[in-house]
Amino acid sequence: MGCALMSATAASAQKSGVIPMVEIPAGSFYMGSDGKGENFDEAPVHKVNITRPFMMGVTEVTNAQYELFRPEHRKLRGKDNVSVEDDDAVVNVSYDDARAYCSWLSQREGKTYRLPTEAEWEYACRAGTYTLYYTGDGLTAKMQRNQVIARDYKPVSLRVGQTEPNAFGLYDMHGNVEEWCMDWYGPYVGDEQTDPVGPAEGLYRVTRGGSHHTPTDYLRSANRMAMIPEDRHSLTGFRVVQCDYALPVCEVDMSQPFFMEPMPYVIRPDRPGVPFYRHNHQPSITWCDNGDMLAVWFSANAENGRGIVVLSSRLRKGAGQWEPAELFFRVPDRNVTGTSLFNRGDGILLHMNGVEAAGDWQNLMMVMRKSTDNGFTWTAPRIVEPEHAKRHQVISGTISDENGWIYQLCDAGPGSHDGTSIHVSKDGGETWADPWDGAPLPDFKDGGKGTTIAGIHAGVVKLRDGSLLTLGRGNSIVGKDGKKHMPMSLSSDNGKTWRYSASAFPPIDGGQRLVLMRLREGPLLLVSFTDHPQRTPEEDRGMEFADADGHKVKGYGMYAAVSYDEGKTWPVRKLVTDGKERHLDGGAWTGYFDMDATHAEPRGYLAGTQSPDGTIHIVSSRIHYRFNLKWLEQCATKTR
Repeated sequence: MGCALMSATAASAQKSGVIPMVEIPAGSFYMGSDGKGENFDEAPVHKVNITRPFMMGVTEVTNAQYELFRPEHRKLRGKDNVSVEDDDAVVNVSYDDARAYCSWLSQREGKTYRLPTEAEWEYACRAGTYTLYYTGDGLTAKMQRNQVIARDYKPVSLRVGQTEPNAFGLYDMHGNVEEWCMDWYGPYVGDEQTDPVGPAEGLYRVTRGGSHHTPTDYLRSANRMAMIPEDRHSLTGFRVVQCDYALPVCEVDMSQPFFMEPMPYVIRPDRPGVPFYRHNHQPSITWCDNGDMLAVWFSANAENGRGIVVLSSRLRKGAGQWEPAELFFRVPDRNVTGTSLFNRGDGILLHMNGVEAAGDWQNLMMVMRKSTDNGFTWTAPRIVEPEHAKRHQVISGTISDENGWIYQLCDAGPGSHDGTSIHVSKDGGETWADPWDGAPLPDFKDGGKGTTIAGIHAGVVKLRDGSLLTLGRGNSIVGKDGKKHMPMSLSSDNGKTWRYSASAFPPIDGGQRLVLMRLREGPLLLVSFTDHPQRTPEEDRGMEFADADGHKVKGYGMYAAVSYDEGKTWPVRKLVTDGKERHLDGGAWTGYFDMDATHAEPRGYLAGTQSPDGTIHIVSSRIHYRFNLKWLEQCATKTR
């Protein structure tokens, strides 16, 4: 493919409907540009790893090739004075037209064809270069087809394969016609990406490469364009990719099991004046009525310091990355440990937060704010628990019941074994009460009873019979097997008293927080950790799970368990990983870790919610995970 013009053999193959392909090797590159001026969407430059080779069309799909699939398209030849001949690149095709051709070609040849991802396209176009074009910082005269802003198109040839190929053997990557890519259009983030597939949904599909009658700036390797998927015009065609492996889920079918690519939600601010410190931790997350997701967390240099703020980031509906952090809540020079977000279900979001008088997290009052516009603006903070005291360190995981009562859990003290308090509002959050009777901490043991929930950082659900069930960290209870277990607390009097027992799960420890929630489908969901990588004895580390083939394997790290009988049994247990090898930054106390088929995130403060479409959203100290109940049930460990 090193010659300037495509060979006669390859050109002949095109007319027969065969797509000449060339292998694009696996590799890494830096995607994007400095994003100056109107090219802001090309920034930031970020590293992308393409982990597997793939085959790519040497040229764009031609009229002759496309019309074997849709002969009626021939009547569009010559529209706007372009794309007349058999070997001209096909144009006037929508995104769905291009996808339909790939499906037809796949059936015809017994191979898997698709459109390239945006990252694959730029990687293939650059072919190892970082100049504006693969030809350097300019285009040769042969590669230009009236590259000006034109109201009316001059007759130009769109014959493929007539100019210099790049180092991979690809023709016409700059100009000729724009090319549809698979991805929804969305902003870049600076984090390293592996085989990215773009946002899960959006308004526009990416096109790349530029076209005839377009200024050369739009033909650069880094330039990004987008189109409404249904649009068809004389500037845009496509080329195909062939590979036999599945890409990560990018367009989610909610009726099918899915696990989406984990991504960071703690994004460094890009505006001056927004504080961002070295320790970012203790998140909460909620869905918004407009389809956005909103996450918050504290940012500090020291957890028990005064220089602590609460930041937020937003994942807009259809976007593929979280937005840079914004200042969400701050009381200057006061500790503001403990935050929870909650969608009340009536168009109102609630924000609960602790506020210290000093720089620790023991003596907190509780404040509440409301938003009626999906979290873009908030009311002034209103004090709902005025006493600066213990039992007020807010925990993410606010719930409500069928009566509209709201339940907010708080750590009962600053220590790791101080248990959890509960605060109840019977009027939608206007007033709150802690049913605690002032009794000291009980002896948390199997069959014991007290007025404080066992374990800090607890999660709570309301059961069908009206009782409350919690699971927590610390205050481990020895079970019948002689081992320590995560404590479970059950209240039949709306939180006034609790009876303790050993749960079916291993205890967790420092830098770890669980999620307990009721799914919209009805079952209960627990997300926790198999062990603590530094503090759990080696013989007690890991849990037994089922692999993709149903074989039992030992797994480590974050897992999910599902109960269909109100917490009595948890027959579904699954490690929160799709088996793909990743090297991830968990932030906060977690740091970097490796994820694979038997290892998930080892530590992290978890928060969770389930959006109305059924997606389960779990955030750890830095990473956002998305999956559904069907994925949890697929090839999961079943216990009797």
